[in-house]
Amino acid sequence: MLNTVACIALPQMAPFEFGVVCEVFGIDRSAQGGPTFDFHVVAADTGPISTKMGFDVVVHENLDVAYTADLVAVPASVIGTPPDERVLDVIRHAVERGAWVLSVCSGAFTLGHAGVLAGRKATTHWMYTDLMAEMFPDTQVDPDVLFVQDGRIVTGAGTAAGIDAALHIVRTELGASAANIVARRMVVPPQRDGGQSQFIQAPVPECRSDSFATVTAWMLEHLDEDLTVDLLARKALMSPRTFARRFRAETGTTPNAWLNRQRLLRAQQLLEETSLSLEEIARETGFGAAAVMRHHFVKVLQTTPTAYRRLFGMRAESLDEGLVAHTA
Repeated sequence: MLNTVACIALPQMAPFEFGVVCEVFGIDRSAQGGPTFDFHVVAADTGPISTKMGFDVVVHENLDVAYTADLVAVPASVIGTPPDERVLDVIRHAVERGAWVLSVCSGAFTLGHAGVLAGRKATTHWMYTDLMAEMFPDTQVDPDVLFVQDGRIVTGAGTAAGIDAALHIVRTELGASAANIVARRMVVPPQRDGGQSQFIQAPVPECRSDSFATVTAWMLEHLDEDLTVDLLARKALMSPRTFARRFRAETGTTPNAWLNRQRLLRAQQLLEETSLSLEEIARETGFGAAAVMRHHFVKVLQTTPTAYRRLFGMRAESLDEGLVAHTA
């Protein structure tokens, strides 16, 4: 179970990426029914730690707690600065004992210097992927994804993708309900990725215009219906051809692909939070039949609805029981 989280403050680290880790794991969200972690900011040397923005962060804990943490997180920092060997030792030890290790943006270079990415897939900010591949040729660097999970190592791409990577770990450990609560408090999408797939293929882009935001909001409220392009085009007061073209331009994907992803997300939620049968969930989410829903689960999430419910339904139930006990 994910409980203790240690975020390593590095010299010349990026404040936003550091803040992402603090925001996801460092806030008590029990009042909203969400998770609470034993969160620590640590450093090789306590005291002021410089940031890229010209101000310091004062750290009061050394690396001791990181040696037993369930998750060790590494924010972005200056690529050209040699990492402290004490930090690299903590990272190696975390991987050896099976703890989660998370890097955000250029933090992947620190993992690379620790040697834990050898023979693995990883990502970093698209500006640095070529350099990373050059510096660590034994790592398969993917420049086109939000994040990559290889074993229990999660490397996030640039900046806000760190949120996606961190929420993925929360979701994997505690289920979608916990991740959704964290995301709601942060006012961000709970999932922009390929769900439980080990390697995230592509984000689900958000609409950039108010007109399509209205249409997609309506689509989410009618997932159980047969939402053809003709019907959606009429809702948007466009011809079907214009609607399909503009929808792809706005979201980066087709109406059908967007719908299928949203239906999957809704099905995941129902599998976790309800006792509805697979056929009932398939009908309510617009898949029509359990066999069709199963096809999409296997294709996108690399698991079946039954297996997903067995894993995350039980975890969600355990989380709820723990929260009740905590607040009683």
